[in-house]
Amino acid sequence: MDNLFSLLLLPLISAIVLVFVRSDRAKWVALLLSLINLGLTVPFLLRFDPQAGVQFEQMWVWIERLNVNFHIGLDGISLPLVLLTNGLIPLIIATTDHTRFKGNFYALVLFMQLGLLLVFTALDAFSFYVGWEIALIPIYFICALWGTGDRVATNLKFFIYTFAGSILMLIGILYLYQQTPAGSFEWTAFAGLNLPETTQHWVFWAFFLAFAIKIPILPFHTWQPNTYVQAPAAGTMLLSGIMLKMGVFGLIRWLLPIAPLGVAEYGTLVMTLCVIGIVYASLIAFRQDDAKRLIAYSSIAHVGLISGGVFSLTVDGLQGAMIQMVNHGISVVGLFFVIDLIERRTGSRSLSELGGLASRTPKLAIAFLILVMGAVGLPLTNGFIGEFLLLKGLFGTAGYGLWYAVFGGLTLILGAVYMLRLYQKTMLGELPEQWFSVSDIKSTDVVILGILVVLVVVIGVLPNYLLELSEPAINNLLQQISFRTA
Repeated sequence: MDNLFSLLLLPLISAIVLVFVRSDRAKWVALLLSLINLGLTVPFLLRFDPQAGVQFEQMWVWIERLNVNFHIGLDGISLPLVLLTNGLIPLIIATTDHTRFKGNFYALVLFMQLGLLLVFTALDAFSFYVGWEIALIPIYFICALWGTGDRVATNLKFFIYTFAGSILMLIGILYLYQQTPAGSFEWTAFAGLNLPETTQHWVFWAFFLAFAIKIPILPFHTWQPNTYVQAPAAGTMLLSGIMLKMGVFGLIRWLLPIAPLGVAEYGTLVMTLCVIGIVYASLIAFRQDDAKRLIAYSSIAHVGLISGGVFSLTVDGLQGAMIQMVNHGISVVGLFFVIDLIERRTGSRSLSELGGLASRTPKLAIAFLILVMGAVGLPLTNGFIGEFLLLKGLFGTAGYGLWYAVFGGLTLILGAVYMLRLYQKTMLGELPEQWFSVSDIKSTDVVILGILVVLVVVIGVLPNYLLELSEPAINNLLQQISFRTA
């Protein structure tokens, strides 16, 4: 089945259906529909040819007067993220408590899936921008309506940050539309523009700020920790596991080919911000008592390394960014789910109040340990190959490559310290008396963590398929950039 539009249509139909499901069965209806969409993804994966460029294209005239088309397709850069999105959504839905969330919640989740998929498959800027905004609206309501603490103010800050970045990007898109000979929003038309260097400089910032806020890259990160902490567990997983990848994808798909001279001019500054963010977020993570906030800061450190890999403009750096986006999504969803399971059983995420849980929850402890090992990049886990390629890419960067690699490598050292501290403070040591009755995971929770653990190990042992999926597209992108900056 080659109808790529079906991957977008099903989440939309599913969201509409779930609005009318008011019972506890909403979770299982949403899970079934999301699994169907995952099944629809498999034929594209099996029939995809990495050497063939963009495939499964579909295009319709959307607004004829403005020459706006609805244009979607898949290549080696977008397919891994489509697979990540459709693979994680069912797992995230399965982690939720069906007695707490009803149809409206799951409708928002699947509507957000529509926006995410449109971002990753769009081949024209108008469709990309529509998907970008579609993904923002449902996650705002998910976090604001089902979150905790001062969730309204926190999510208003998140919305303002991301919407301000979106407006800047829209200005850039409209300007580029005016510069194309036929007035087109097509990605190929934008990438083919021969813009003056000074123009590329401001276009770079118009797009970069939107993507940097979404990722987030320091100093545009201040919305992230509180939003992650106060969001419901499923909302945090959506934000960290999938949504931040929109920003990294935007860098690769749109920023690099459209403003290569802007990238050449400001790449050193951005990479410096990335490595500073790695060290800063890691040091802040050391001091956290809230386990959820600790993982939130660890995410800033990891995406800093991923973003640095993008701006290294090397095959290794970009390949590392592609595979590490997938790996980070798997690991961070697993880690946030484990913390949610601990909080459900103890009512606490405070490291000072926990400890010794492994004696009562051995299955959870084993799964948690494997996820931690993947997060810190232990060899033969999913995190290793991505971080190795990213550091190799940083080292190969012209100019200050050695220093980028040295400070970027602190992700491995500092990450191991604060993640092992997290594990020690929750699972090891003496079990407080109030947690004697804590029970281990079973049924659905075992299946979810089992799938995530298997992915951590399988990708760690057999990473070649994911690497081969994106390599031709990455090589082609770098050739375009080299030609444009020669």
